[in-house]
Amino acid sequence: MSFYNFEDTQDTAAADEHFMRLALAEAQNAMDADEIPIGAIVVCQGKIIGRGHNLTEQLNDVTAHAEMQAFTAAAQTLGGKYLKDCTLYVTVEPCVMCAGASYWTQISRIVYGAKEPKRGYTLVNQNILHPKTLVKGGVLSEECGALMTNFFQDKRK
Repeated sequence: MSFYNFEDTQDTAAADEHFMRLALAEAQNAMDADEIPIGAIVVCQGKIIGRGHNLTEQLNDVTAHAEMQAFTAAAQTLGGKYLKDCTLYVTVEPCVMCAGASYWTQISRIVYGAKEPKRGYTLVNQNILHPKTLVKGGVLSEECGALMTNFFQDKRK
């Protein structure tokens, strides 16, 4: 379990970068498994309580997105379905399905890296998130986007 003490740093931006790097490691796990390289972690009180990466090919399940894997793991860790006072870190802007699932978890905060210009939830409905959920985009966006770009360039070769 990774632990990050917010009181020592008083720097949310540094914490966001720290946890996004851990989500990037999950995305690399997906890439290594020939899955679309998206990674996600859920953090509560400075501790990672859930992590995931895309498993749609491995599980033959179109719903096995990184966020869904992280939500399930976090709920199991907490022993309940609500993720209040938690933050989702995900390398790419959530799709509509994952944004909708985040609504039901009542997650407090979503931090994402790269925008998703084709399937991101903001293209369809920015109000799909829980009204109390705060969103921050663009954290390590170049690194997050590069993983996706490289993956699809390799697929096209």
